[in-house]
Amino acid sequence: MNDSTAPRRQVSWSEWRFVALGAAAILFVTTLPYIYAYLLAPPDKQFMGIMLDVPDHAQYFSWMRELSQAPLAANKLTPEPNEPIFFNLLWWGLGRTGRLLGLNYEWNFQLLRIVGGILFLFVIYRMIAWFMDDIFQRRVAFILIALSSGFGWILIVMKYTLLKGELLFPSLVYIAEGNSFLGILGYPHFIAAALYIFIFYLVLRGQMHGKLGYAVSAGLLALFLGWQHAYDLILVWGVLGAYTLTSWIRDREAPVYLIQSLIIIVIVSFIPALYSVLLTSMDPLWKEVLAQFVNADINTPNPIGLVVLLGLIFLLAIYTSLRQNPLKLASWDNRKLFINTWFWTNFLLVYIPVNFQIHLINGWQVPIGILATQGAFDYVIPWLTSVFDRIHITPKKFDTRTIVACILILVVLPTNIYLWAWRFVDLARHDYPYYLSKEDLNALLWLENNIQAEDVVLSSITLGQYIPVMTGGHAFLAHWAQTLDYFEKERIVQTFFASTTSEAWRQEILHQYSVDYIYYGSVEQEIGSFVSEEKVDYLRPVLDGSEVTVYRVIVDNEG
Repeated sequence: MNDSTAPRRQVSWSEWRFVALGAAAILFVTTLPYIYAYLLAPPDKQFMGIMLDVPDHAQYFSWMRELSQAPLAANKLTPEPNEPIFFNLLWWGLGRTGRLLGLNYEWNFQLLRIVGGILFLFVIYRMIAWFMDDIFQRRVAFILIALSSGFGWILIVMKYTLLKGELLFPSLVYIAEGNSFLGILGYPHFIAAALYIFIFYLVLRGQMHGKLGYAVSAGLLALFLGWQHAYDLILVWGVLGAYTLTSWIRDREAPVYLIQSLIIIVIVSFIPALYSVLLTSMDPLWKEVLAQFVNADINTPNPIGLVVLLGLIFLLAIYTSLRQNPLKLASWDNRKLFINTWFWTNFLLVYIPVNFQIHLINGWQVPIGILATQGAFDYVIPWLTSVFDRIHITPKKFDTRTIVACILILVVLPTNIYLWAWRFVDLARHDYPYYLSKEDLNALLWLENNIQAEDVVLSSITLGQYIPVMTGGHAFLAHWAQTLDYFEKERIVQTFFASTTSEAWRQEILHQYSVDYIYYGSVEQEIGSFVSEEKVDYLRPVLDGSEVTVYRVIVDNEG
């Protein structure tokens, strides 16, 4: 069924103003915790610019640093020597931009947060407008996609009532994929990656006009995004492939335009996917990095967990799709066919057996929000109207629409309100890992000015995660996936700083991993009383402060 005769789905200037105001409000609200963290930092501490998930963000910032100086990056989050063979367009671009404008990684991150957030919010409204003609419904869908979260608030209530401070299934509260607000708050690279949804808009527009130029543009955008998040190509190819198949089934003839478009997009965007596969299958180091994704112990939740994670709009999207009756596929136009195909194909793809399956939830909130809004207006409001008729209440239709929309929005907000408010509580502690002491910063600056790019620094993971980005050297322990043999190195660090460990064992470790420097600060001191100058002759203190001592490892040929 071709809907090329359908009216163009334009967006008025008043609608764009609504989106602009919404984007400004969301960015303002999500910026407040950063302002709070910077302004209220104690005199002896510095906020490091990261709101959530320090290990992953420090990893990205390390890539940003490396790629600002060279076209390819080595993995500095592990002590093993390795060649610079990693490339990521997002962090390369931010690194180069920061170098050009004189911005450090913190302000580059804010640049990504603002630009990525604005682009994403405008793109989702453009997508919403393609599937909805009513402006009020478009605005409700926009708010739901931009702000909604799941039933994690129930787990939070249980934490503070029945479970005495224990949070059950914390990942069902904190997973950022599929949560637009949380992404804009602390994971803007997810939001930037979710711009892949604009590829779908280009294909649908091209299908309506019958012009393959849109497919070429979609392929180029897929190529651009693939160099940043190659796994999003699974969603692009998978959803478009499924849409081509369902169109074929519906029309009982080959959808020539869609087949041609899919071929163009795959061919144009194939290279970054191939690069990622070769990188993680042929290079031993990156192969192990990919294998260690299991260390995070975060996979796509089971369907019950998905309900908790994605909440009411997920349930309403399922209900809406089933009410639209897939058995009547032949009567569906392209809009209905695509949005349902996208929703169910994404549902299947989030469970494919790969270590990064959780990332495939990213962007799914868009079809979920659109279907949920359609269901609210097509089924819930008419049902309520019939109930009101039976009990002889006759509210105006507009009033019913507004009431239902407000209730829906209020029901899906609580988890994100908690996540946002808790940032202030967490940051008010002014503690690791979000803050470092001024002495830590001075020690890291000393390392940056004195070590070589291939030097290895041994420390706790708390400081180790900052060593690559702050010094340019290799960290012994820094990241649950990027540090090879992570759990063994975690054990080694605990043993190394313990007071009962023999000097012979320590020397063996230093030699085995070619460690050049030891960082011994307040966090490491909490692990154990590691060493004193009188006790060993294989270490030389090169920086000795009240809180932090940096030791140079003396090798056999040094005096």
